Amino acid sequence: MEYPVFVIALGAVLAGFVQGLSGFAFGMVSMSIWAWTVEPRLAAVLAVFGGLTGQVIAAVTVRRGFDGRRLAPFVIGGLLGLPLGLWLLPRLDVALFKALLGTLLVTWCPLMLVGTRLPRIEAGGRLGDGAAGALGGLLGALGGFTGAIPTLWCTLRGFDKDAQRAVIQNFNLGMLAVTFASYVGGGMVTLRMLPMLALVAAAVLVPVLLGARVYVGLSEAAFRRVVMVLLTLAGIALLASALPVLWRR
Repeated sequence: MEYPVFVIALGAVLAGFVQGLSGFAFGMVSMSIWAWTVEPRLAAVLAVFGGLTGQVIAAVTVRRGFDGRRLAPFVIGGLLGLPLGLWLLPRLDVALFKALLGTLLVTWCPLMLVGTRLPRIEAGGRLGDGAAGALGGLLGALGGFTGAIPTLWCTLRGFDKDAQRAVIQNFNLGMLAVTFASYVGGGMVTLRMLPMLALVAAAVLVPVLLGARVYVGLSEAAFRRVVMVLLTLAGIALLASALPVLWRR
């Protein structure tokens, strides 16, 4: 296996900064760069490991808004959604699912971005939070986008930026830890990957810290714009991976 070192480092640096800024989206940013040159199995392992490393760093450096009671239903739902997604993977029309979700994100999120007043969901409570977490876990298993639905849900619920970041940051931390442990247990992580894992860990350190520093200076409105743009890009990424498959049918 030939490792494109510069490409891996570049993807980790850019994704680390975005993750430090927003609390999510490491996989989306890194895979948009790695998918062209990095072998898929290695790219998947590096994306999960890089996201996990970045979340650990960010969780230590940015602790604002943490509330264990608010976080719990998201994590419980996510832990239920992950195995469900793995079970559905060979049974579900994944391309169609990604296309539908991508369409939702690329239509709804720009409307929220330009709207002067966001609709705020008061109903649902902790049950709704758990359902959003379950969908995040399920989508993580199907497409690697664990943060998209929980982030959209937190925005619709009207969480302030610190509360939203704390939920998404720690939710993704839990989901990525479980996913990486399953990779190790399933033999996906090999000894030959260790140098690249070390490279990713080193490459994300400073960008995550820089992104977290920028985050601290963002206003509520600016943070909302960042989140909506990233969710729109997540939708575009989902459509880009799904539409060619659907077109070939």
